[in-house]
Amino acid sequence: MSDDFDVLVVGDYCLDLIFTGLTSLPELGKEVVARAFEQTPGGAYNTAVALHRLGVRVAWAADFGSDDFSQFVLARARGEGLEEGFFVHHDRPLRFVTVSASLPRDRAFLAYYDPTPAVPAGVRALVTTRARTLYIPGLYAGPLLGAALLMVRARRMQVVMDGNSYESARLSMPRVRRAVSAVDVLMPNADEACRLTGEVDLLRALGRLAEQTPCVVVKDGAGGAYAAEAGEMAYAPALPVTPVDTTGAGDAFDAGFLAARLEGKPLAECLSWGNVVGGLSTLAAGGTGRTVTRADIDAWLP
Repeated sequence: MSDDFDVLVVGDYCLDLIFTGLTSLPELGKEVVARAFEQTPGGAYNTAVALHRLGVRVAWAADFGSDDFSQFVLARARGEGLEEGFFVHHDRPLRFVTVSASLPRDRAFLAYYDPTPAVPAGVRALVTTRARTLYIPGLYAGPLLGAALLMVRARRMQVVMDGNSYESARLSMPRVRRAVSAVDVLMPNADEACRLTGEVDLLRALGRLAEQTPCVVVKDGAGGAYAAEAGEMAYAPALPVTPVDTTGAGDAFDAGFLAARLEGKPLAECLSWGNVVGGLSTLAAGGTGRTVTRADIDAWLP
């Protein structure tokens, strides 16, 4: 069994079609013309690649189909030098596509996802792989979670889960509460934290989530980032940058935070690393359009 990885990322790729330079978001019956367009990999790819660029030993377990979208992202992953041993290939289309109409500080999305394999690549990887951390790029509360956690705990892996979730997800729902309580680190953005808890005040939402999860990190975009762990509260301000596109910035933040946490940095410093990686990612379209390295972190942080 391999124990050569710091982070095992499990989750689907997404192909992001990003329209920027808009005067307004789309409306029914009205054409809005963008000044720029990018086709870029997204989804779990964002965090996997951002971690890899920071020198973290990362394995990404992902499914790819025979379609052009899959092949585009696969070629990019290979170009980044990601480990291919955890890619599973399927002889059918496996299209995960998101269209993003992006303003500097807001976005509108249109998405399409083909049915996922009955046994995702992430489950296959958990059977044979050991890593220090398991990263799940969304709030997953499905039927495979219990079995996955049994394997993860047997391997003494830390479980980190992003807070990206469906609109109806609430902490009051038993399966959502079980998922939130099962992880070591939960990383929602501010809107997700408030929606999950039903709170309007962000710090109250943070406190409510901290009652369920050992470590909670809340990303608030230009408002910075907050965290609560073991009775400690921490805050780090956002970078003073002018965003081009914020698609994937939360995924990039997660990578920065995890890289610092793996090095044993204090909670506030982990937030600062996340803000650097996430903030700099907004200077280009997509979560990885702007390469962020350790040199960038050293340049921005004292």
